Amino acid sequence: MTAASHPATTPAASPAAFTQALPSYLNPNALGPWGTYLQQVDRVTPYLGPLGRWVDTLKRPKRTLIVDVPIHLDDGSVAHFEGYRVQHNTSRGPGKGGVRFHQDVTLSEVMALSAWMSIKNAAVNVPYGGAKGGIRVDPRQLSRGELERVTRRYTSEIGIIIGPSKDIPAPDVNTNEQVMAWMMDTYSMNEGATATGVVTGKPVDLGGSLGRREATGRGVFTVGEEAARRIGMPIAGARVAVQGFGNVGGVAGKLFAEAGARVVAVQDHGGTIYREAGLDVPALLAHVARAGSVAGFAGAEVMAPDAFWDVPCDILIPAALEGQIHELNAGRIQARMVIEGANGPTTPQADDILHERGVLVLPDVIANAGGVTVSYFEWVQDFSSFFWSEAEINERLVKIMREAFSAVWQVAEENRVSLRTATFIVACKRILHARDLRGLYP
Repeated sequence: MTAASHPATTPAASPAAFTQALPSYLNPNALGPWGTYLQQVDRVTPYLGPLGRWVDTLKRPKRTLIVDVPIHLDDGSVAHFEGYRVQHNTSRGPGKGGVRFHQDVTLSEVMALSAWMSIKNAAVNVPYGGAKGGIRVDPRQLSRGELERVTRRYTSEIGIIIGPSKDIPAPDVNTNEQVMAWMMDTYSMNEGATATGVVTGKPVDLGGSLGRREATGRGVFTVGEEAARRIGMPIAGARVAVQGFGNVGGVAGKLFAEAGARVVAVQDHGGTIYREAGLDVPALLAHVARAGSVAGFAGAEVMAPDAFWDVPCDILIPAALEGQIHELNAGRIQARMVIEGANGPTTPQADDILHERGVLVLPDVIANAGGVTVSYFEWVQDFSSFFWSEAEINERLVKIMREAFSAVWQVAEENRVSLRTATFIVACKRILHARDLRGLYP
C-alpha cells in the first residue's frame, strides 16, 4: 500500500463538506415560516457558548412525514388531501404539538411550528420536544362526516410515529376537542386498547383536562400582566386590540376586560370592528359563537381590515396566523406592548422595527405557552388516572408561566437583548444541553 492510498494520510474533510445549510426538499428562495425560525436561531447562536457546537441540531427536523389522506366524499367520489407530521426535536422528551386543518398549510409552516414548539416547551421547562401536524384542507368545505373521515385517515397514516410516549398531538387552527376525540379513538382502535394519553385537548369525558380550552388565552393574559407590572403600565383602563377571537384571542380579551381593560378593536377572518369606549366582550363572544365571526356585531362600528393596524391602543394581541405583523405595517402599530397569542405572527424585520420604536414584544414562544403547559397537565393526569380541579390547574398554570417569564426577563436584562432572543437563549440552552448529555447514537 502506497502512502498516497493509506487512510491515515488521506486529508480529512472539513466539517463544511458534510454540512448543508438547508434540507434539499426546501426552496432556498422561498423558505416561508421556516426561514423566519432559522433567522431567530442565528440571532441566538452567539449566546450559546460551548453548546453552540450543537446548533445545527436546531436547524434540522428530526423526522418529517408527508402522507396522502384519501377519503370518500358524501357524493361518492374520492378526494385526496396532503398531510404532514414533523417532529423537530425529542432530546428532552416526546414530541408535542398541535394539528391544524387549513387550505394553506405547507411543509415549511409545519416545520417552523414544530421548531417553535421545541422552544416553547423548553422555555416553560415541560419535558417535551417539539412537533406539529397539518392537513391542506378547508374544513369549512367538508360535512361533519367528511371531516371525521379526514381526521381518522390522517391519524391512521401518522400512527406509525405518534403515541403517548412518542408524540402527542393537540388542537390547533380549525381543530378542536371533537377532532382530538376522533384521533384518540382511531389510534386506540389500531392499538387494540384505549390510549387516552395519545392526544391532549380532548373532551373532559374522554380524559381531557379542565381548563385546557382557556389555557392559552390565560397564559397570554398572565405574561401580559407580568410585563405590564414591570414597565409600570396599569391594566385597568388599558386599551386592547385583538386579532383573532377564538380560544386564544377571545379568552385573553375576556380576561383583560375582567381586569378593567377596554377591548377597543377586534379583527377575525370575517371582519374588523371598533368601539372607542370598549366592546362588550361577553356579548361579542356570544355573537361569535352563534355567527362564527365578529362580522355583524351590533355594538360596534365596522373598520376596513387594514385600518386595524392603526388603532390607538396600549396592548396589541395578534392571535390569528403567522406573519401578520411585517415590515409594511409594523411602523404603524401604536401599542406599547405586543403579546403574541398566535405562533410566529411577527417577522424578524418587523421585530427590529418594533424594537427600535420601543414597543415591547412578548414572543409567542413564552406568551402562548399556556396551552402546552395544561396539555402537559392533561397528559400527566391521563397516565395517573387522577384528575385535578380547575382551580388547581389554573393555579399551577399561572405559577409556571410567571416563573418562566421571570427567568426570560432576567436573561433579557443581563444580555440586553429582546424578550424573544432571551426566550431562545433559555430554551436552546436547555435543548442543546440535553443533546450534549445524551450524545449521539450509535
